[in-house]
Amino acid sequence: MTSATSLPPRAGRHCHNVINPFHSTHYFSPDLHDEMAKIGIESRSAGYFAVRGAAMGPVGPGTITATFYNFSHRLVSRHVPAVWSVASPETVLAARLRAADTTLRRLLGDAVLESPEMAEAAELALRAAEAGSRPARPLFASHADLPVPDAPHLAYWHAASLLREHRGDGHLMALLDAELDGLEALVTHNASGRGMSHLGIMKTRGWSQEEWTDAQERLRDRGLLDAEGELTDAGQQLRKDLEDTTDRLDRAPYEHLGADGVARLTELAGGFTTAAMEAGAFPAEMFGK
Repeated sequence: MTSATSLPPRAGRHCHNVINPFHSTHYFSPDLHDEMAKIGIESRSAGYFAVRGAAMGPVGPGTITATFYNFSHRLVSRHVPAVWSVASPETVLAARLRAADTTLRRLLGDAVLESPEMAEAAELALRAAEAGSRPARPLFASHADLPVPDAPHLAYWHAASLLREHRGDGHLMALLDAELDGLEALVTHNASGRGMSHLGIMKTRGWSQEEWTDAQERLRDRGLLDAEGELTDAGQQLRKDLEDTTDRLDRAPYEHLGADGVARLTELAGGFTTAAMEAGAFPAEMFGK
């Protein structure tokens, strides 16, 4: 029997898995591209680096590569810091929030966004996020310094952003401990069948096919991939250990919210995310193998 405060196994992970896509809808939205174009940023890669990195200020390519982890530094350097000469971080953040608003209204409709359930989800997610830790978490810490929007759906989207970056920062610690570089992390996640598709990776992360093949060879040398590029038993165990470590590093927000709150937030978030996905929030070719 689970108490009102202790969490069932992987409850935080399950909650994150339905919250994160709500945050991510705007990355794949034509509304974000439109808002970026209005402020002079036409490249989708530049737009992504700008909107996700803007909370940290006008940082250089090294900071973006370090905090985003799995993008080629070559691709990052093509757009950063040049993007900040086009639009300031403050301008980018305002455009990002407008894009999130337009995207969510298009996908879910005003009635859902203005519902008591959305306000409840915002309250629960913000309460969880307030327990996140700033040290060694640059993306979470910088987003935690941003103001919470007034509208409930944007407050929930903001809280989802915080929870995403809190887990993400912790996941990078786990990847470093497992001695996986950014591309190796992508290759193993893709091989698990749960990550971004190979096509999606090659279109967005800036790696060459030669670099992908080299990463596969390094992983084979470690006994993590087989000859067909599938995870070995050791590779599957490594991916499991990575997620377990990430769960441990990300437990504070969900322990703070408590079992009942996490269960309710998971229920609400699952409904919103399912509706967004059914409305076509994500391109099918981005996922799978």
